[in-house]
Amino acid sequence: MKQKNKIRYKIFLIALLILTNCTTPADELFSTHGSTMGTTYSVKIVKDVRQNPPVNFETLSPKIDSLLLAVNRQMSTYMQDSEISRFNQFQDTSWFPISEDFAKVLLASYQICEASNGAFDFTVGPLVNLWGFGPENRDEMIPTDQEISERKSKVGYQKIKIRLNPPAVKKAMPGMYCDLSATAKGFGVDKLAEYFESLNFANYLVEIGGEVRAKGVNERGETWVIGIQTPDESRGIQKIVRLEDNAMATSGDYFNYYEVDGKRYSHTIDPLTGKPITHKLASVSVMQKSCMIADGLATAIDVLGPEKGFVFARKRKLPVFMIVRGATGFEEKMTPEFKAVLEIRNKE
Repeated sequence: MKQKNKIRYKIFLIALLILTNCTTPADELFSTHGSTMGTTYSVKIVKDVRQNPPVNFETLSPKIDSLLLAVNRQMSTYMQDSEISRFNQFQDTSWFPISEDFAKVLLASYQICEASNGAFDFTVGPLVNLWGFGPENRDEMIPTDQEISERKSKVGYQKIKIRLNPPAVKKAMPGMYCDLSATAKGFGVDKLAEYFESLNFANYLVEIGGEVRAKGVNERGETWVIGIQTPDESRGIQKIVRLEDNAMATSGDYFNYYEVDGKRYSHTIDPLTGKPITHKLASVSVMQKSCMIADGLATAIDVLGPEKGFVFARKRKLPVFMIVRGATGFEEKMTPEFKAVLEIRNKE
């Protein structure tokens, strides 16, 4: 049966920096943006005349693009010659040499897989492709149970081995496919933040496709203000938070899905069922020091759903904010840790 009424949306976590008039000269704020990882990025850095050593901001944008391109060449499944694509095409079960950064992201992703008991699984790619949400370019057909079963046999993070010295990865069987789309954007954010730290920047904000990390204050001397988008076509702001020396990632099923005969099929696939999630959790935001970890945890909780995901978050004392579809509209749900951060920051 051909799929009809296909709709896809992109999620944007909006930095509400443009809603207030700037009170300092424009040249005190460095701002740049561009495209990366199939989405967009933006960077804001508050200049400091006391910067030591001084920074040539004219060369900063090319350096940012270069760092993000390197991440793409390591972890993009849409680039045929990327490291991850070459590993996915590799039909042997021997060790496959990879870069140190790729190995680090794989290992961090593996640890989130274990913590979530496989709700997050970076080998779910064959199922993602099967449902038409990956680079496989299927002809938009709902898969059969037999097709799902066949793909599930090649899914399982436990079937992947990773080593850091020398960095390499290997698969238990040919045909396995890794997909780091749930942690690579967060890693890209962290990579830029680490570079800015090496330049001794005290005040900056980095955002890639809605995943954000901030340090210090904005050009007005205020904590960076971030908006969590309402998960519908209005693109309004559901919750405003202040982000200081922290990262936040958001995952949801409202920006990438299709409908067939009135039934909604999310791009988020449950590795245990092999099918798109069907629960009522529309959006989940997670705060962590590492944007990569926040990114992966948000995806894990998104798969688990509003009940199991909330238990998972509470057990680990995670600052988590959920937007759940209710009978009469969206309902908010947050852990005590998120509420505490919200109350402290919003008092400033």
